[in-house]
Amino acid sequence: MYDKLLEPLDLGFTTLKNRVLMGSMHTMLEEIPGGNVMAAAFYAERARGQIGLMVTGGISPNMEGVVATGGAVMMTASDAAHHKVITEAVHKEDGKICMQILHTGRYAYSKDLVAPSPIKAPINMFTPRELSDGDVDRTIQDYISCAVLAQEAGYDGVEVMGSEGYLINQFIVKRTNHRKDRWGGSYENRIQFPIKIVQGIRERIGTDFIIIYRLSMLDLVEDGSTWAEVVTLAKEIEKAGATIINTGIGWHEARVPTIGSVVPRGGFAWVTKRLMGEVSIPLIATNRINTPEIAESILAEGCSDMVSMARPLLADSQFVKKAMARKPEEINTCIACNQACLDHTFTMQRCSCIVNPRACHETELNYLPAETKKKIAVVGGGPAGLAAATLCAERGHSVHLYEGTDQLGGQFNMAKLIPGKEDYAETIRYYQAMIKKHSVEVFLNTRVSAQTLNEIGYDEIILATGVTPRKIQFEGDDHPSVLSYRDVLSAGKPVGKRVAIVGAGGIGFDVAEYLAEHNPDIAMETPAYMKEWGVDMAYTQPGATMPAQDSPSARKIYLLKRSTGKHGKDLGKTTGWIHRASLKKKEVEMHSQCEYLKMSDQGFMIKVGGALQVLEVDNVVICAGQEKYETISKDLNLGADHIHIIGGAKNSAGLDAKRAIKEASYLAAKL
Repeated sequence: MYDKLLEPLDLGFTTLKNRVLMGSMHTMLEEIPGGNVMAAAFYAERARGQIGLMVTGGISPNMEGVVATGGAVMMTASDAAHHKVITEAVHKEDGKICMQILHTGRYAYSKDLVAPSPIKAPINMFTPRELSDGDVDRTIQDYISCAVLAQEAGYDGVEVMGSEGYLINQFIVKRTNHRKDRWGGSYENRIQFPIKIVQGIRERIGTDFIIIYRLSMLDLVEDGSTWAEVVTLAKEIEKAGATIINTGIGWHEARVPTIGSVVPRGGFAWVTKRLMGEVSIPLIATNRINTPEIAESILAEGCSDMVSMARPLLADSQFVKKAMARKPEEINTCIACNQACLDHTFTMQRCSCIVNPRACHETELNYLPAETKKKIAVVGGGPAGLAAATLCAERGHSVHLYEGTDQLGGQFNMAKLIPGKEDYAETIRYYQAMIKKHSVEVFLNTRVSAQTLNEIGYDEIILATGVTPRKIQFEGDDHPSVLSYRDVLSAGKPVGKRVAIVGAGGIGFDVAEYLAEHNPDIAMETPAYMKEWGVDMAYTQPGATMPAQDSPSARKIYLLKRSTGKHGKDLGKTTGWIHRASLKKKEVEMHSQCEYLKMSDQGFMIKVGGALQVLEVDNVVICAGQEKYETISKDLNLGADHIHIIGGAKNSAGLDAKRAIKEASYLAAKL
């Protein structure tokens, strides 16, 4: 079933048990007090999950290269000793782990940042100091010393981070390297920095140590590497002593989404395939590989020798083990939302996962067998209710799940309809598999009453009844052309060619995407996606960039909000720009400081900044937030300690699935 994925990979001096690499992630575990013990539990659990090879988050070789002040470094024997708890835990579970060496260069969020040339990054407020010739030599030695210390710490290898626009990448391309000395000028000179790093590491650590080099195969910025230069560097890195070449996609400052949910699954494997055959060492494909089927197809089609998955192994630490057992339906699939992983990292919070709150919290959140088996009712079959019901049942409780509609999934049934969010359906599929596995008894089309719950006599009752669209008042708000987002996404009510959307938060953006898409039922294929976002698959230009293609909406859409400032200001830190750029491509017209006056057959009368306008629209769609359903808690006979309200039923303000599933998970763990 997954013959290629599960096939061992012989590296000569060691063998990987399968073709899965857990890619590097900034979990923040290495930076917080006691974090290495947490990291040990995190990696050990994934080693038990039979991952072939893991890579840690980036560890800097010196203080100049840290992501931010207080970032993790590997500079001393004491630092190495601190990491042994991680490597020992992984090796105890028969796993293999490499440490990523990452120098951020001009991306460092610090006043002490350095770079090949003093050119400020567009995503950083600080301007770097130019490294002197002696500084460059010293930095190379820092990389080498860091690798030696990683070996002393017990790591099976290192990954040298040479992509994503970090320091090594900054040396390689003309965009950021304006030097006139031996480290600048010709491409041959510019690539001496990574070559000497890999050569130096191999010479110091010997032959029986994995060196992964993360090579930027697509810079996706102007004045990036040409394809011929990528091939040249790959060959030189192989000569220098690398064991494996991993794929890097896009600089952080690139304006092309590379890992967001809008990216087609496996959408960048084509560039790794292009390098296959140019070198003799294994190549790794990466980005948006989130199911064993996608991974298997990439390997079977000869795109790479291994596949890298990072966030999918946050979502399910047992991904590989479940694939080995031929139970893909039980895999908790990554939906690429970034809400609890990258958005946390970029706001200096500990990483987690929206669909798996245990990720990076393995020392504090566990679903142990219940000492006392209870009869539990869960009311509401949305994300919170599904998480609570399945986890309680997994622990051994008898669980009844009541859902008022004819399907489970709640808000995710609407989210999965949004172009680019199709993977939300995978979470529903996962919970359905868990319901079957753990024998949850489900009652659909059942708006259960407090009287019924009282009569059955439950030990615990969990109310997860969710939210309903919030209404706003203006003259004509009862006009038949005024719809809620639930009318559009759930009830499927028809929407005309000219639409005003009231509310510019996450729901408003989703509805705008849904209404703007020409073929909302068809997931975008890779070539169309690359064309839309300006990626030249023919690689005729440096950085593989070309003009992005706008895709005007078939509808005229107005996205309105009452407040000032940019639309979608509360969208995810790492994905908000994607949603704004997407709607701009679709020519959605955005207005702030709106006052909603009247809807009639003539249109929607509003004031924008005090100026009166009438929008000649067929429909107004209200996306102005949510309100919680009235709960039945006051009519239940159980004491307060046995009635639990979670998710939107508890607090609809700022509700998202991250909070709902997290609340459900922590509750289920303690009942």
